[in-house]
Order: sequence, then C-alpha cells, then structure tokens
Amino acid sequence: MKTYGSNFWKLSFSMLLFTTSFNIVIPEMNAFLTDLGSPNLKGLVIALFTISAGISRPFSGKLSDLIGRKKVMLVGLLISAVVCSLYSFAFSAWFLLSLRFLHGFSVGFFPTGATALITDILPDNKRGFGMGLWGTFISIGMGLGQGLSSIIVDIGNRDALFYTAVLFSALAYILYFNVKETLAKPNKFQWNYLTIKKDEIIEPSVIPVAIVMFLSAICSGIILVLSPDISEHLHIANKGAFFILYVLATILIRLVTGKVSDTYGRRQTLVVGMVILCISMILIGMSQSGTWYLTASVVFGVATGIISPTIFAWTADLSPANRRGKGTGTMFIALEFGVLSGALITNVWYQNNLSSIWNVFLFGAAMAFLSIVYLVWHLIKVKSVH
Repeated sequence: MKTYGSNFWKLSFSMLLFTTSFNIVIPEMNAFLTDLGSPNLKGLVIALFTISAGISRPFSGKLSDLIGRKKVMLVGLLISAVVCSLYSFAFSAWFLLSLRFLHGFSVGFFPTGATALITDILPDNKRGFGMGLWGTFISIGMGLGQGLSSIIVDIGNRDALFYTAVLFSALAYILYFNVKETLAKPNKFQWNYLTIKKDEIIEPSVIPVAIVMFLSAICSGIILVLSPDISEHLHIANKGAFFILYVLATILIRLVTGKVSDTYGRRQTLVVGMVILCISMILIGMSQSGTWYLTASVVFGVATGIISPTIFAWTADLSPANRRGKGTGTMFIALEFGVLSGALITNVWYQNNLSSIWNVFLFGAAMAFLSIVYLVWHLIKVKSVH
C-alpha cells in the first residue's frame, strides 16, 4: 500500500467511481432506443460515444501536459454529471444519441489526465504491477456499473438509473478533489492551447502500442454492442451478468500479469493475452446457452486482464516524460477508434439478426489473430528492453 502513496489510491478509487458512472447506463441503452422506436440505431450508442472521446483525446493529452492533469480531469467530471442528469429528458432517439455523443467527451478528458497522473506516480521498476492495480479499479468500475444497471431499473426505473450515474460522478469528484497535481509547473489556460498541430495528435513513440490497442479494442466494441441482446436472447435476466463474471476474472488475473510483464516483457505478455482473446471471441460467438456464454465471459476477462495493464505499462515505457499526456492520449485514441470500428462493423453486419452473430465474432477473432502476427513481427524486427 505504501509503495505508491495516498495519491495513487485516491485517484484509483476516483477512477473506479467515474468508470461506474458511465458504464451503469450502457446495458439499458439498447432497450431505451427500442422504446423510442429506433432499434436499428443500437450500434450508434457506442459509436457516437467513442467518436467524441476520440476527438477530445488530442486536446486532453496536450492540455494535461500544459495546464495540469487535474484540470483536464475536472472537465471530464463536469461533463459526466451534466449529461447523465439529462438522459431522463431524452424524448427521441436522436436526442438520446446526441447525449451519448456529448457523454463521450467526459471519457476523452478524465481518463487521459488521470492515466498521465498515475504514470507520473509509478516507479519505473514497478510500473507493470502498478498499472495492473490501476486497471483493476477500472475493471471493477466497469463490472459494478454494468452489474448494477438492471438491478436499479428493476427496483426503480430508468430515471433512477441515470441519477445514480450522477451520484457516482459526484462521489468521484470528492476523491478527485483531494488528489495532488503531479505536473511540476502547470501553465495558465490559454485559448491557443486548443489549436492542435499535426505533430500534437499522435505521439510517434507509442505507435506500436496503438496498433495493438486498436486491434484488441475492436473486440470490445463488438461485445459492448451485442452483449445486452445476447443476454436477452439467452434469457439471462441481468444484462450485466457477462461483465460481472468478466470483471471477477480480470481482477484475479491482473494482479499477477503486471509482475509478469515487468519480468518477461510487455510484448511477450501481450502475445499470450491476444491468443486468449482470440479464443474468447470464438467461444462467445458459438454460445448457444447462458452457461456457455457466461463461461466465455470469464475467458474474455482473463484475456483483458493480461492485455490492458500490459498496454498501459508499455505506453508509459515508450512515452517521453514531457509528453506523457500525448502518449496516453494516443493510446486512448487507438482504444476509441478500435471500439468505434467494432461498433460500426457490428451495426452494419448485425442488423438485429441473431444468425449473424457468429460472423461478427469470427471477425473479432481475426483481429485478435492479426495483433498476434504484428507482435511476433515486432519482437523479431525491433530490439527493445520492453
């Protein structure tokens, strides 16, 4: 506990609460769109969210390196609280989707600043394990949010769900308020900081990480879109059950794999994770029963538990100290673009036709396999201590 200090733990719990706040609304979005008469737009629930998150990454990455990590995080918290409070007033599908687009900016800002701040805190020789802990808090927030969603709606209604999301954002702010800034000399905000040059969008040093993140995130985009419908088709009452088991699996594996990547290397660890991810996509696509589907969620959780903290640690390894915000932003841009691609491909291919699910997940498995090919090539061609 003392290795990382109180700043690490406060920020980690704040991230957990923030992650819960935006995940808690996801399982009900497909049903909400259906009630509003637009079931054909389900893929846009995730797609629009990730587009705005991706758009904001270059700005949040640059600003976190200039005005401070905390100020960037605050922008994300404020957007989250405001948008979640407005979901109850969505009277049409396009109004709801507009709110989803705005909500994505919160994820574009808060995690970028927070991850840069965490990277500042972690000792180099314990970065993999520290990122494993950091990722564990994110996973708990994801699972907690997804798992609580159906329960809250069953007990109350959707309005109760949305205001619970606001509550989690408020609690995240309370912890955030006590986090210490790590940027040595933050500048005062200037409007010209919002001008983004070509060389400020992508941090070249983390491109290898971005490629792997993009390919793996396609699988996440597919699952985020299809999970509620598959759960309903297989008569699983809690639409977040997949994510509850996924999180339990990923928490157990994260605490081990962080140390593994510190010892054996980021790329070697990622190859193992991607092999398991490929298997999990095949298993989910073949699911014909709730038991099979939920078992596959555990395999997916193991894969994510290996991949996510290793990618975060590899990003920190490759990012120059004075460009950690941009490096983190680049990694998150790849994440958002991957999730977006997975969501859009699913929306085009799926079209509310359950018979097409196997083809969608087979495509996800192919993307995971492609990442394995890239990592093996990178290990052979690029000599690196990481």
